[in-house]
Amino acid sequence: MPLTTRQLILRENNITYLPAINLGLLNDLVYLDCSFNQLKEIMDYTFVGVHKLLYLDLSFNNITYISPFSFTMLHNLVILNISNNPYLSDIDKYTLANNTALRQLDLSNTALENLPVMTISHLVNLKILHLKGNPWRCNCSLVDFTIFLIVTNIEYPDNINATCKAPSELEGWPLTLVGNPLRYMCLIQLHRGDYAFLFMVGFLIFAAGIIAAWITGMCAVLCEVIHRKTEETFIAEYASNLDDSSDSEDMSYKLKLMDDDMYGSTRTHYV
Repeated sequence: MPLTTRQLILRENNITYLPAINLGLLNDLVYLDCSFNQLKEIMDYTFVGVHKLLYLDLSFNNITYISPFSFTMLHNLVILNISNNPYLSDIDKYTLANNTALRQLDLSNTALENLPVMTISHLVNLKILHLKGNPWRCNCSLVDFTIFLIVTNIEYPDNINATCKAPSELEGWPLTLVGNPLRYMCLIQLHRGDYAFLFMVGFLIFAAGIIAAWITGMCAVLCEVIHRKTEETFIAEYASNLDDSSDSEDMSYKLKLMDDDMYGSTRTHYV
């Protein structure tokens, strides 16, 4: 195979894995079709050498896992087709982190029940998104994704078949229309876990109030005891000072009487 190959079609060859080393030699490759094979995993940096790739088709395989770093080097990728992989139930939110040039993404007919909105919200150039044929579980974890579908200008071909599989009350709702009802349900309704959380919060607040009241009471009692002891000490010192002052006044009075007797007799003698 020439190293200058620009288009490579490997469909219907029962391929079970993609050799990163061999692909890495095709530096000028822009079109790669790996559909209708037996691929099960797309590992880290599988496409590390084909940084010019614009089109990648991985549809109609048995892929169960796509590494968050599988497409890291595909900065120029415009079209990515991962459809019809019936065992693919999860795509990491960082899988498409470096693929901001994407304009068309096909995720139809897989086993996806949920998709983190961060997986595609940064794809500012995305124009077409295929979501049909997946068993979408429209619960509170999907709220942000469904709201994103409403507020963006992305086109959703055959969106009437991109519907909720669960819960039963939302079964059959198109993903592009279920955002507001789902948000209302998640904001208003409380589940068992929510009640348990609220009970725990209330109990902790109640316990904290009791502990705070006990501490406050103890501080008040200690302050009262300290105040009484201080007051008693002050009274005792005042009484002691008062006794000392009384004794001093008595002594002064006696000395004055002695002086009066002495000088009085002297005055009488001279007269």
